[in-house]
Amino acid sequence: MGVFFNRRVLLAGLLLSGCASVPTRPPRLLPGDPEMFGELEPLLGARAEADGLVIRLSSQGCLRKEDLRFFVDRKDAIPDLAFARRRVETCKAGAPGQAEVKFGWGELGITGATAVRLLNPMGKG
Repeated sequence: MGVFFNRRVLLAGLLLSGCASVPTRPPRLLPGDPEMFGELEPLLGARAEADGLVIRLSSQGCLRKEDLRFFVDRKDAIPDLAFARRRVETCKAGAPGQAEVKFGWGELGITGATAVRLLNPMGKG
């Protein structure tokens, strides 16, 4: 009985350690149709990470996450995602540059998605 118990404990430990060490894969980022949503603000860049999406935008130096709003449309298997500013940056905190803002997948409401379509056009940056 002792040998059987030890094998079950060993098997359970191996299974659990395998689950804990498997990294989660971020969703693929797909481009939206630039002709369809040309009025959206261009993103300078975007990258999917295991725990969220990082977007890069132009900034006067005082862009905060609270200044942005996101829109998610789940009409098909791949959610559409768009970002917009709530207010125009009027500060003069520094020279014009770039800012990165991160949104968690849960915060965006698309946890577990295998791909996400970004509707904002990608600008040069």
